[in-house]
Amino acid sequence: MYIPKFYKVTDVEEIREFVQHHSFGTLVTTRKGRPIATHLPLQLVKEEEDYYITGHMAYGNPQWRTFEASEEILIMFQGPHSYISSSWYEQENVPTWNYQAVHIYGAAQILDEEELKQDLTKLMKKYEQHRADPVLWDKLSPSLLDKEIKGIVGFKVKVNEIQAAYKMSQNRSDTDYRNIIEQLRKEGNPDSSRMADEMEKRIEEL
Repeated sequence: MYIPKFYKVTDVEEIREFVQHHSFGTLVTTRKGRPIATHLPLQLVKEEEDYYITGHMAYGNPQWRTFEASEEILIMFQGPHSYISSSWYEQENVPTWNYQAVHIYGAAQILDEEELKQDLTKLMKKYEQHRADPVLWDKLSPSLLDKEIKGIVGFKVKVNEIQAAYKMSQNRSDTDYRNIIEQLRKEGNPDSSRMADEMEKRIEEL
């Protein structure tokens, strides 16, 4: 990913929080020279000193069969993004687009059944534990779980390289930056509001 110096993020903890919050990612491999992708809920886990991205896909999805032949797999995570009008600047310029994105490269391996069960247990707990009637692994019937788990393949990707870009008008003046936030809030759509929130967090860094 091309990342100008203004937008490069290297803080591992900040990137970890981003991935945990924006965990619906895109996994990319190649098959016979052609890129293929699957959109998946994923988890970032730490094992001793290494980080892994874990997840699962349908057994019928041929992409998991490309793991063994792929030296590296690309996983992409995207945060808020929004159009930025240059009419919001003090001086004449061209429009642009603000966004947050993280790319992770690594090697994949298939999880065995016990590892997959553990990963699914954590995934369900993450998204269910706050609900009034949570659907958790140990609350479901063993016969249903045995049937459903046969239809998926679990995997983990060892994180070898991280590329993170937060393009949020860091190269603009303080006046422009604050006006962009104000104008984004007037746009009236969720993506613009979320981008304004992220930009506002970084005002102290300007």
